[in-house]
Amino acid sequence: MSLFRRGSAAITGSIGRLLFPPVCPGCQAAVTGSGTVCCACWPKLRFIERPYCEVLGLPFAYDLGKGFLSAEAIAEPPPFARLRAAVLYEDLAARLVSSLKYADRTDLVPLMAGWMTRAGAELIADAEVVVPVPLHPGRLWRRRFNQSAEIARLVARGARLSFSPLSLKRVKATRSQVGLGPAQRRANVRGAFQVVETRRDELDGKRVLLVDDVYTTGATVASATRALKRAGARDVDVLTFARVATGTE
Repeated sequence: MSLFRRGSAAITGSIGRLLFPPVCPGCQAAVTGSGTVCCACWPKLRFIERPYCEVLGLPFAYDLGKGFLSAEAIAEPPPFARLRAAVLYEDLAARLVSSLKYADRTDLVPLMAGWMTRAGAELIADAEVVVPVPLHPGRLWRRRFNQSAEIARLVARGARLSFSPLSLKRVKATRSQVGLGPAQRRANVRGAFQVVETRRDELDGKRVLLVDDVYTTGATVASATRALKRAGARDVDVLTFARVATGTE
């Protein structure tokens, strides 16, 4: 970049910070830089650290030994290999997800993607291609962007992985999962996803990292995983920003 362009970028950035000073995404208090959380809001985030279930990423209250699985993973093994999430879906984390999805807060994407990259480091190291959970075209038109795709784009770019946002499509206009029970959620997304025939080579024989914003019962990512594996994906790992705390102690 030339000296002139660097100078122009610096001036533009300074003007932008003056007109739109960075604020905490939790409480709107002034912060030193964009993509940061203030000291008051930081304790409201519960980051998921080991020990946790090696399959579902559910945090344990104490270390039960290497490779220990949760009761949920044993009773109903998921179709994907591993799940990792950055934070528990509660309090501030839930507000961040809602702000991104429904208030067009795309400025939160770098923050969320950064935390997810840290949480999913082992999954990213094994991945060959990153695929976001798609929205149905009708919902995408109303929302104007797919929050999972925006996050997945940055995760893939940071890890220098192939990004395949168009290989998986949602072919069924499902109702919102909010308020539905586990069985209803599974029925709602059954057969909802399909791999685009002309893009099968982007997935065939590869380990896929499937990215979504929230994991609740797992019905959505399970349905998407099955579609990916039917199309030839060697295996699928799942990375989300948040997950519910079901099964924690």
